[in-house]
Amino acid sequence: MNIEHISPDAPLAPLYVIHGEEELLRIEALDALRQSAKAQGYLNREVYTADNSFDWNELLRSAGSMGLFADLKLLEIHIPNGKPGKAGGDALQVLAERLPEDTVTAVMLPKLEKAQLQAKWFTALAAKGRVLEAKAVTAAALPQWICGRLKKWDLDIQPDALTLFAERVEGNLLAAKQEIDKLTLIHPKGSILDIAAAEAAVANVARFDVFQLAGAWMKGDVRRTARLLEGLEAEGEEPVLLLWAVAEDIRTLIRLTAALKQGQNIQSLRNSLRLWGDKQTLAPAAAKRIPVSRQIAALQTCAKIDRIIKGAEDGDAWSEFKQLVVSLAA
Repeated sequence: MNIEHISPDAPLAPLYVIHGEEELLRIEALDALRQSAKAQGYLNREVYTADNSFDWNELLRSAGSMGLFADLKLLEIHIPNGKPGKAGGDALQVLAERLPEDTVTAVMLPKLEKAQLQAKWFTALAAKGRVLEAKAVTAAALPQWICGRLKKWDLDIQPDALTLFAERVEGNLLAAKQEIDKLTLIHPKGSILDIAAAEAAVANVARFDVFQLAGAWMKGDVRRTARLLEGLEAEGEEPVLLLWAVAEDIRTLIRLTAALKQGQNIQSLRNSLRLWGDKQTLAPAAAKRIPVSRQIAALQTCAKIDRIIKGAEDGDAWSEFKQLVVSLAA
């Protein structure tokens, strides 16, 4: 279900499960649900936050008593770590089977791992309610997301300004929303934002991580790889973790190249080589693009950079690391 389109007058389900990686979209989904519930007479709201000392029996007792009263209620259950434990899992299964009357229940969760999505408590909730997933807005989808948000305020943006905007807020969707809100205050409706307007108003609040870096160099995107490296260095990231991640990916490419030459296919190698998500397509393309001799040389360079980091060899670790990763992209 699209979390941005919970209509205020649409019939409400008795249960909503809101989870996902993008915190802003989770917040907005809950806000939309609250507004819809209020518009339809659910004027009372009870909120529970399940921490380590939370009494799940108290929640069940409270939920069981709600049907005795005439007031319509919105019941929110926040599980910040996404791990209710055995007692919580059992309680959530009971709740799913005995949803309180005259109540809309919302279970709020962060990004969940595969094991959590397959847990009995989650499948029980999903079977009885509507599941809203706040998926991450990727770098490729970010420009369209920005355009959509601006259009809601009757603002348009030129392509070069949009590129700059997306680069400055990548990886930080909450900040992107704040920058859009700021633009709506500065510019009247009907305005078309140009590059000067974007440069003047949009702060550089982008955030990067090692997973974005892996995707960029495996894809062969030199410009983006260089930009990510600059951003990571500016954010104060130490090259130790980054080097470890890149070295692991290079080892994966070496093993993948050998396996493909032996006639094995990607599907059979996916789990053993941990080719999950985008790496299912990016890693084979990188293995084909980068000769095995270059892969081995790159791994040797990783060892050299590791010695520099440990003080066993002279040199600038960041400079060497940036040169290595850009060369892999090229």
